Amino acid sequence: AQQQGTPLSDHEYHQFFMSLRAAQRARAACLIRMLYGCQNPLVRRLDEYENHGVIPAGPICSEMPGFPSFTDFCAFSLYRCTRKMYFIKV
Repeated sequence: AQQQGTPLSDHEYHQFFMSLRAAQRARAACLIRMLYGCQNPLVRRLDEYENHGVIPAGPICSEMPGFPSFTDFCAFSLYRCTRKMYFIKV
């Protein structure tokens, strides 16, 4: 069992995004996020699932060098959507 609020492991990320792997599904999830925001119940459930039940509070940094830090998980998720970089982890 992972600690709440921690990012998923590589294997868990693979499982999490397997259902979104098709470009149409990934775009649809991002469209919902962009239209309804991070407070949308479906978006919140996805964000919680991605982070073992708790959406991280505060600033977020990705694990990829050269990528900016983000004010919160919502901003990080929107960045991934706009760049179509769904597998970037925090």
